[in-house]
Amino acid sequence: MLTHYIEIRVRPDPEFSESMLLGALFSKLHRALADLQSNSIGVSFPQYSLKPKTLGNTLRIHADPAMLDKLSNTGWLRGMRDHVQINEMMPIPETAEYRTLSRKQFKTNVERLRRRRMKRKGESYEETCAHIPDTVERRSDLPFICLRSQSNGNTFLQFIELGTPQAEPIPGQFNTYGLSTTATVPWF
Repeated sequence: MLTHYIEIRVRPDPEFSESMLLGALFSKLHRALADLQSNSIGVSFPQYSLKPKTLGNTLRIHADPAMLDKLSNTGWLRGMRDHVQINEMMPIPETAEYRTLSRKQFKTNVERLRRRRMKRKGESYEETCAHIPDTVERRSDLPFICLRSQSNGNTFLQFIELGTPQAEPIPGQFNTYGLSTTATVPWF
């Protein structure tokens, strides 16, 4: 049950952009959640906005107090403490709404899709173009975090979709990014 939260705000830095630091913070959290094998910790970005497209500079981590303590004791923030301001654990306000925050994937690069199909199917470029037209490519209007894959080192964009407001929490499981298509997090 998500009863408490910790708020972490990225501090301005002359050498690194806010989004770069938020991405590094989110990557560290992902690794910690994967190590803990936790599915009961959710995240939110209270400054989430579509116009301008941003997640802001603040990350909230939601869970019960025991799980938040367990996460804190892993030392996952090592190397980030100079770049962030961490607030004490607080209870979720009673006036909070609830929303889902989920990963949304898009077919954003038609050339990458074609190269992949050519390799998989052994087709020529012309054959692949017939199966994957330019119209397949979509641009997202959702805010995102730029992350680096731990398995192959590639950089990718993780688009974050905000669900509609709910009056009551919907329990469920979160992935190792703290996101879920069904479980809600407090929104305030």
